[in-house]
Amino acid sequence: MTVNRVTTIVLTALAPVSWGSTYFVASELLPPDRPLFTGAMRALPAGLLLVALSRALPKGAWWWKSAVLGTLNIGAFFPLLFLAAYRLPGGVAAVLGSAGPLFVVGLAALLLGERARLRTVLAAIVAALGVSMVVLTSQAQLDLVGVIAGLVSSASMGAGTVMTKLWGRPEGVGPLAVTGWQLTAGGLVIIPIAALVEGAPPALDGKAFLGYGYMMLINTGAAYFLWFRGIGKLSATSVTLLGPLSPLTAAVIGWAALGQSLTLVQVLGMAIAFGATVFGQLPGRAPTAQAAAAGPQPAVAQAPAAEAPKVRIA
Repeated sequence: MTVNRVTTIVLTALAPVSWGSTYFVASELLPPDRPLFTGAMRALPAGLLLVALSRALPKGAWWWKSAVLGTLNIGAFFPLLFLAAYRLPGGVAAVLGSAGPLFVVGLAALLLGERARLRTVLAAIVAALGVSMVVLTSQAQLDLVGVIAGLVSSASMGAGTVMTKLWGRPEGVGPLAVTGWQLTAGGLVIIPIAALVEGAPPALDGKAFLGYGYMMLINTGAAYFLWFRGIGKLSATSVTLLGPLSPLTAAVIGWAALGQSLTLVQVLGMAIAFGATVFGQLPGRAPTAQAAAAGPQPAVAQAPAAEAPKVRIA
């Protein structure tokens, strides 16, 4: 594994690590029970800022492509994820989110012609198992609407990741601009939903401004820039298998900052999920001489990681 690849993986991993702080920031700094408003505040200001910094607007087909990608990755993903979080115990929602890599493997095979290797599928399954050991409790109950919302949210971001890989970027346009286009489009989709469901925006105090500032600049703007940059440089599977770092980070923050206890089973689950995540980043075996002579083979399918804070998503 080259130094450049390791660096790219580490930088991309900072995105789900940042998303793992969502629950802590929302519970400690933000107004309660306003997840859609929070989603809009995360996406739209960050998107407009990145567009201003990049000084580039979409041209031609990239207007509708940005709208599609922004809806899949942000505009539909956020509300469905929040709906799942409110209808289900946080652990169940997190486990449904950890199924994202499996969606991407299938979509990449269908849309990109990428061949999924057995080790990729196993890594995704083992990572989901590890996450379930960390976040599930014996009191967890299922709600059909919540389960459907959780699965569709994972499928939405999975489709967005694959389509981002399929369409790439316009010639001469960097990931900063494309990230800004998607966040802006996604934020514009969420705003009317938030107004319809939650009503007028809440009053904000100093803590809320601090929390929303972090969410906008770090948790969304910087994190999604690194995420989409990683999609452009790594295979879809490698990127999506970084997703379990989000609930694992949330669990660690809950233990360190909120005084939440960790059982032996949870610690074991963290080790299993982290090990599967690392295993998923290892390069495959070098092709044999016969394989090299046969020509290039289909790339390994890659899957997107769904943002899944520890207990609640806000």
